[in-house]
Amino acid sequence: MNVTRISIDWLGVATFRLRVGNLVVFLDAYMDRVPSAPPVGLHAADVTEADFVLVGHSHFDHLAGAELIARNTGARIIGSNETCRVMREQGVASEQLVPSQGGEHHRLSDAVSVRVYPGLHSCTWCAGTLDFDEEARGHLGLTEDERARAGGLGAAIAAAMSGDSQQARELRDHLRTAVGSRETGGALVYVIETPAGSIFYQDTSGCWTGVMRQLRADVALLAAAGRANVDAEPVQGSLAGFVAREAAMLQARTVLISHHDDWMPPVTRDTTDVSAIRAELARQAPAATLLEPGYLAGTVLFE
Repeated sequence: MNVTRISIDWLGVATFRLRVGNLVVFLDAYMDRVPSAPPVGLHAADVTEADFVLVGHSHFDHLAGAELIARNTGARIIGSNETCRVMREQGVASEQLVPSQGGEHHRLSDAVSVRVYPGLHSCTWCAGTLDFDEEARGHLGLTEDERARAGGLGAAIAAAMSGDSQQARELRDHLRTAVGSRETGGALVYVIETPAGSIFYQDTSGCWTGVMRQLRADVALLAAAGRANVDAEPVQGSLAGFVAREAAMLQARTVLISHHDDWMPPVTRDTTDVSAIRAELARQAPAATLLEPGYLAGTVLFE
């Protein structure tokens, strides 16, 4: 395999297309958003090249589109049991599904493999869209029943869907038809090992620090949205600080962030000013370089 060039395209939310020589790997698959969201320049139905889709968790804004990519290209999908269940319901052949829960090591090509680790979903029950430097405190030690009464992102989505505005109708239609699960399925993170270097991929803002401290990656693709989840409790501080802490634990040299675009207005908003994250990286992980690619930028990671 020719692996002299490794590049990546951001496709909105936490979806990326990774090219390692001739190998094409999608990281999540959600590209077809509500009409009011900025277009990313590619639709899932138009994907003609894909060998694998690695899915971080089973919510629609990560999983939707994987069924089209798998059916149209024959790509195999690596994800949780819940992800594989949803894909089977969508008619994806069982031989294309690779259920994983953390601890697996999968071969993607002769030269490339991926290791799967357990992750954590962000604390959507106590936050919606936050500024990167916004300090969040409290909400510690709550049971699941108490968390369910906290409101958070679910309440914001319900409010945005109410009424008869065109945007509310479009949002209702989108959520009714988008492929996905109400369950996360158990968030997963991935370390992709290539001859040129390693790439860490995460699609939601959460981590088990005991796991993360054991990992190393040259490139870190880190989610930056909502209230971060640290060891199953909401972060006590800012999202920028959390992202920088993750980069420091991984000892990453290059960082790209995701999930911070205005992917589902009016629930989300544009948080693409990353100056707060850049400042925290300078403080906690000064060896890391933050890249800011737009959609379909073809960013070269290794060459």
